[in-house]
Amino acid sequence: MDDDRAPLPSATQPTTAAPTAENPWVETLKTIGLSVVLALGVRSFVADSRYIPSGSMLPTLQINDRLIIDKISYRFSDPQRGDIVVFNPPAQLERELIANGEQKFQEAFIKRVIGLPGDRVEVKGGKVYVNGRLLPENYLGEPPRYQWSSTELTPDGIVPPGHYLVLGDNRNNSYDSHYWGFVPKDKIIGRAIIRFWPINRSGGITPQPEYSK
Repeated sequence: MDDDRAPLPSATQPTTAAPTAENPWVETLKTIGLSVVLALGVRSFVADSRYIPSGSMLPTLQINDRLIIDKISYRFSDPQRGDIVVFNPPAQLERELIANGEQKFQEAFIKRVIGLPGDRVEVKGGKVYVNGRLLPENYLGEPPRYQWSSTELTPDGIVPPGHYLVLGDNRNNSYDSHYWGFVPKDKIIGRAIIRFWPINRSGGITPQPEYSK
């Protein structure tokens, strides 16, 4: 039986055999492999990077902006009003995309959370109202030019439990909840938290919604 009280050998004590040096190519491949595994693990469970392919979130997010997406927070908390979220298309949106001949419906979308579970949302007079109260929106480039109510999605207009109503900041050019409905929480990939490209606009995503301060 080994005695764990035995002294460790001194670095100056002679040894019977020197350890065999590992081939540097093998060591390099091991390092690269470990880095890939760690990167995939981080991407799968903690954070991810995304780019903006369209103008639906203008002026907040520009086309080709690169973002870091926090994928872990919503495991412990729910999305909040004003969060910019990345999500996979819900069933209704998938059906509409397929009907329109769109083959890339598996690609993620990015929009802003406006309606939380239990909310009623209405767009009228260039303003958004949540539960009858005006929602101050300091991030829009121009006011919406359409009239709409969440009663078009459900008879009582209430956002269902575990679902969210999302709108693009470019209200007049955004394919969002007012077209195709609510987003289930299990379709949400994460929350956009940092823009890392272009360099001259890198940092936190601004402006922050007035109502979240």
